[in-house]
Amino acid sequence: MNNGNIKRTYKDSLFRMIFREKKELLSLYNAINGSDYADPELLEVNTIEDVLYMGIKNDISFLISDYLNLYEVQSTWNPNMPLRGVFYFSQLYQGYVAEHEWDLYGSRLLTLPTPKYIVFFNGTKEIGERMEVRLSDAFFGHGSDAPALECTATYLNINYGHNQELMSQCKKLREYSFLIDRIRKELALNRTLKDAVDAAVQYCISHKILDKFLRKHRTEVTDMILTGYADQLHWKSEKKISYQEGLGVGIQIVIKLFRAQNMPEEEILAQVMKEFSVDKETAEHYMEL
Repeated sequence: MNNGNIKRTYKDSLFRMIFREKKELLSLYNAINGSDYADPELLEVNTIEDVLYMGIKNDISFLISDYLNLYEVQSTWNPNMPLRGVFYFSQLYQGYVAEHEWDLYGSRLLTLPTPKYIVFFNGTKEIGERMEVRLSDAFFGHGSDAPALECTATYLNINYGHNQELMSQCKKLREYSFLIDRIRKELALNRTLKDAVDAAVQYCISHKILDKFLRKHRTEVTDMILTGYADQLHWKSEKKISYQEGLGVGIQIVIKLFRAQNMPEEEILAQVMKEFSVDKETAEHYMEL
């Protein structure tokens, strides 16, 4: 399978695509905050696009009322989201100050919108419905002293069947969650990746789940998901290869050490099999190198 460009966040891109319309984004905001804003134009979208450290971009950020909202989607567990949040918010506040042409060195206190940071998690790791992860969790040596800097990321589990009250308040989020879940179920039937995606998309269309969106963007969505899954498989493959290479180096070093101690070959073979949990054929292969 052609892996294409490395892009392991297919779900994140699909999420952005679904909620790029202000109407849908406002519905999501209302569902999370228990608010009832009706005018989508109250939203001022200021999503960062490819300007941060290592080319990182944020999924969705926007202003509404007195709040600066940052929404991120994660399909793999990442405890470093608060640190990423610091980078994101720093850029967002810099843009906010520049837009208002404020003087950072003046005597007047600059009033800023309050930050809200939500991480939507739809990975396979088991987590609760809602949890908070703080930047200070990563600090060492501060003891009981309050850190000078803090950033709190609120994780919401959006795997299908979780946070049902939230899902009931935002139809698009519920349908997005269902589509991701359907793809996983199709893959569990040992379908090929393309067949699984096609079947999941067709199922959703026929059951009126994101049907208008999928009819309009079916090719784009399918390509997006296929590319993302292919890159995930590529990443796992590269990780496995790196592990195997590291294992081989480690075995060879141990063999040399044992031989330097004049240990009998049969004992070396037994030790390698035991210490590295490899079969006899693999151990003999490295002993012959």
